[in-house]
Amino acid sequence: MADKPRNIHSGHRQRLKQRYLAEGLDSFAEHQILELLLYFALPQGDTNELSHRLIDHYGSLPAIMEAGYDDLQRVDGVGPHTALLLTLLPDLWRYYQLARGKPRDIFNNRAEMIEYVKHLFIGADNEIFYLICLDTRNRVTRAVKINEGSLDNVGIEARAVAEAALRHKAKNVILAHNHPGGSLKPTSADIHFTNQLAAVLAGLDIGVLDHIIVAEDAYVSFWEKGLLYAKD
Repeated sequence: MADKPRNIHSGHRQRLKQRYLAEGLDSFAEHQILELLLYFALPQGDTNELSHRLIDHYGSLPAIMEAGYDDLQRVDGVGPHTALLLTLLPDLWRYYQLARGKPRDIFNNRAEMIEYVKHLFIGADNEIFYLICLDTRNRVTRAVKINEGSLDNVGIEARAVAEAALRHKAKNVILAHNHPGGSLKPTSADIHFTNQLAAVLAGLDIGVLDHIIVAEDAYVSFWEKGLLYAKD
């Protein structure tokens, strides 16, 4: 009686887990990192093929994690659990970075402030507007996501920002939003909205220290460019 063919994938999951525990991720290829992640959404079966399919479709692991929940499910083999896991990771990383910064009393320099703002937009593939609230010592007390979308609807946006600033007892605030398309140039709507909002908040004795636009790993600061409180 012939021997059964050896299953080369037998024990593969356990070996990959043990390798991670022993070596970390530095020696892993991208598809192997993704394989390991997919174990937690797909408790059985070989995830190697799906990891290759995802990387072939999106081009890289970061691009996969920045894809939307619905978009991911258009890839053959990706169901709700897998899509949820992959979209959760950037949000989890962003939360971790922000939570680590909470004990800091104050930014030591503008570079630290910019890095803090950049972390707000990790994995974001649509435009998001944040209000960063500061207390009387300019310590960050809360980063509030005001909305997702453009800044064109100024009336509603300004009211929502003012209400959030009052609710969190902000003395000063930093405004921040991203341009997912990659352009750092502030739009006329950005400038008009910033000026109008600064005037509204000034009436509430709340200062606007800056408005920062992030595009990928780059940024533009209204304060640095002389656009803060500029006439529009």
